[in-house]
Amino acid sequence: MTKDKKIEWEVSGMNCNNCAANISRNLQKQGLEEVNVNFATGKVSFKEPVRDLVIDQARLSIEGLGFQVHAGEENPDADSPGWQLGMKEKLMLSLIFTLPLFLYHFLMMAGVHWPLMENPVTQLLLCLPVYIIGVWHFGRSAYFSLKGGAANMDVLIFIGSTAAFVYSVIGMILAEPDYLFFETAATIITLVLLGNWMEHRAVKQTTTAIEELTSLQVDCANLVLPNGSVREVDAAKLVVEDRVQINEGDKVPTDGILVEGDLYVDESMITGEGMPVVRKKGSILTGGTIVVSGNGIFRVSAVGKDTVLSQIIQLVEQAQIDKPEIQQLADRISGIFVPAVLLIALFAVGLGYWVLDFPFYRSVLNGIAVLVISCPCAMGLATPTAVMVGVGRLARDGILVKGGSTVETLSKIVHFVFDKTGVLTTGDFRLKKATYPGSNPEEANAIAFQMEQKSSHPIAKSLVRALTGQTGTAPLPQLSVEERRGVGLIAVDDQMNQYRLTAATHSKNGVNAIALTRNDDILATYDLEDETRQGASSLIQYLEKAKKKTYILSGDREKRVEKVAKS
Repeated sequence: MTKDKKIEWEVSGMNCNNCAANISRNLQKQGLEEVNVNFATGKVSFKEPVRDLVIDQARLSIEGLGFQVHAGEENPDADSPGWQLGMKEKLMLSLIFTLPLFLYHFLMMAGVHWPLMENPVTQLLLCLPVYIIGVWHFGRSAYFSLKGGAANMDVLIFIGSTAAFVYSVIGMILAEPDYLFFETAATIITLVLLGNWMEHRAVKQTTTAIEELTSLQVDCANLVLPNGSVREVDAAKLVVEDRVQINEGDKVPTDGILVEGDLYVDESMITGEGMPVVRKKGSILTGGTIVVSGNGIFRVSAVGKDTVLSQIIQLVEQAQIDKPEIQQLADRISGIFVPAVLLIALFAVGLGYWVLDFPFYRSVLNGIAVLVISCPCAMGLATPTAVMVGVGRLARDGILVKGGSTVETLSKIVHFVFDKTGVLTTGDFRLKKATYPGSNPEEANAIAFQMEQKSSHPIAKSLVRALTGQTGTAPLPQLSVEERRGVGLIAVDDQMNQYRLTAATHSKNGVNAIALTRNDDILATYDLEDETRQGASSLIQYLEKAKKKTYILSGDREKRVEKVAKS
């Protein structure tokens, strides 16, 4: 058995943090270690125990809390089975029945009479469906929470709404209008359902970060067979040591090592670097990256959950579970919050009735008021939701953090180090200046244009865009062009004249200077400048005002880096 192997289950029925907390507490009581429960993804994981019997007990304990375990099965949506109502449907039904009660309450306060709504039976009939939904939704959660040995926030919601409902029914039986609080019971349930739905929706949107990362995984791969032929196969069926053909425009299907060919690879999804990088024989390739130009064969080095992309996906999922200090504090407070509120509510009843000589109904109302104002506890709902949504939003923006505690640490960071090309700059170059010491400008532009069209390097593409429309109409010799990685472009015409497009020796002032030569005579030089990314300056200014220290760490020439730093 592998030492730190994890068991991972899909669990349906979780629709809030309280559900996740119930399962987590229950599994920890079973003696399981490294328990992680993520209600957003419906996943439960824990360190594999020594005995299989413990796993069976854990599964039964989760199902005993009212959830369904799908080990090795696809997890259906939490609210989809059979006749059960989804979170949205519960909320909409509650709103339909609660709004008349809520509106009547305000009209009554304004002195406007609504005869139909003044009938207690009408109020009961409107409140009853909402209360039934509340019992099913919050009552079940409260029951399983208490069964698990702890009282969650749903206990308060259930007790508060039930107290208001029962009190109103008693008032209706006694024909006491001052005892009727059906609108209170319905409003408690509806408002908290609204909060839960907003939380549920926000977290579901967060998981799109994981879905977007998953979409980077490749479905098909071109497997090179022992006889040298190539066959398209399911990428999921690749195994280590397989040889795979990749061509220009392909996504690399899995991690591997390049054994044949030279490539330009866009690795921005991994590194954030906007410029494609050169990959030669022996270079490591990462699954999900894109071959910008070239073709080759690589040997598979990792598949499935062992690939870099899969580990990133797991990192994002784990980040949603990881709790920062503030959430751990909120969890600890939540553990004593519910019993504390119940005691305060009882104290309010006793104080009003026996000490302050309030009528019993008013004393009970004071107790109910304590329960009601405590129900939608922002501490228990907002803190984990903010962490989970924040991590997901960062992932969608291309910022991967190791966990919620890392987000909290961001506020303490003093030193910020930035890469230059593709981060502070766009990676798209513009033509700043062109000089023609030895030829006609249109002729030089036409030769450079023809040569650069044969290259897929970002600088070549930028020069092609800049020279479009500046090449004149004079006929030019056909060139045989060869691109030499790390050197430049070399071409030969029918008269055996040799042309070169290479980095100029006089590059300075923070620009990329490219020289076009013919038989070592300079025909033209082109100064290209990398544009500063929109928003980069405002970001640096913001950090400087916040007393943070900013740095550029770049392998580029000092003059170029200095120019970007000054801008």
